[in-house]
Amino acid sequence: MQSVLRRSVLITAKRWSRRLYSAMRTPDVEVDNLVIGGGVVGLAVAERLVRQRSRESTILVERHSRFGEETSSRNSEVIHAGLYYPEDSLKTKLCIRGKNMLYTLLQDTNIPYKKLGKWVVAENEDQTDYIKNLHEKSKRIGVPTYFMTADEARKEEPEVFAHSVLVSPTTGIIDSHSYMEYLESSFSSSGGDIALGSEVRSIRTALTGGYLVEVATPPTSDKPTLVLAKHVFNSAGLHADKVANMLTPNSFKLYYAKGQYFGYRNKSPVRRLIYPCPEKNLAGLGTHLTLDMAGRCKFGPDVLYVDGSDDYAVADDDQKLEQFVEAVRKYYPNVDKSSLYPDYAGIRPKLAGPGGSFQDFIIREEADFKNFYNLIGIESPGLTSSLAIAEYVVDLMEK
Repeated sequence: MQSVLRRSVLITAKRWSRRLYSAMRTPDVEVDNLVIGGGVVGLAVAERLVRQRSRESTILVERHSRFGEETSSRNSEVIHAGLYYPEDSLKTKLCIRGKNMLYTLLQDTNIPYKKLGKWVVAENEDQTDYIKNLHEKSKRIGVPTYFMTADEARKEEPEVFAHSVLVSPTTGIIDSHSYMEYLESSFSSSGGDIALGSEVRSIRTALTGGYLVEVATPPTSDKPTLVLAKHVFNSAGLHADKVANMLTPNSFKLYYAKGQYFGYRNKSPVRRLIYPCPEKNLAGLGTHLTLDMAGRCKFGPDVLYVDGSDDYAVADDDQKLEQFVEAVRKYYPNVDKSSLYPDYAGIRPKLAGPGGSFQDFIIREEADFKNFYNLIGIESPGLTSSLAIAEYVVDLMEK
């Protein structure tokens, strides 16, 4: 951390004179932009900053020894179309914009992806009414969808049980790790610095402007580096509330929604993504069937609220297995129970607790703290939205 940050002193010295604080410790490092959190959104924000504001210095700090170790690498790796959330929400607007930006990028790079399409499966007449409304909404927001009857669906995917289907042709999958590697490489090659294994300990306003941020490297160090940052971007994912509360105590609270996935030893029974109708209040999108880049299928995630942000334990018991089998059989009756195996779990940072109502992304400059930007509750569709989130944040700065 010290070596990365001290290099940035040389970059910023031409623009920022060293400031002395009569009753405070002198900063070790001064930087224009400090991005906290090296998940996919933090990487996208940092990469956008060095491209769009190339005369400024930018440092990204990540508490793990590698980037993307939490929510960004423990998900379904789906490029979402933008169907589900309220029309005027950031989740909808940034998902649609982000999807389009992402596909444009993918066409020009070697990041693995497939535009497989997705089915939203209705099991009965009531759910058919739901997907009809979803279809009408998709027309209003400019997302392509179309209907299939049960007979039409059976010809395409004979293993899928459906009363009717809403098809989303612009849904796809992506190798999220390769995508994050691309963002990191683009950021670094454009002059940005990444400090891995570096944890933010405290944040306070500086007397002459900007923010004083204590960064410990390694996280257990008792001699943190003091960084003076002109702009701070809190994209700390599961820990974004804790980071924000360092500056605005008791202002934010995140809930941890754990989701487990089961792998499938058999050959995939389908050629596209299969989703049930989503859960009430959009707590989750249901236990869906997704494919990876090799064509293997997996089922999940379920939703279980947990107390800790690091509870990645995978349940390997009959009760959990039966829950998955029951959920999957609603659209894939012939699922082979013996071929299911517990695979991995991820945790989503939610602004709503169990049974709570829909909560949108929080992406804003804090009113009483100029140049401090919070990105809180960035769960699904955060991966899809990442490039649009970065664009949105930098636009906030320039406005």
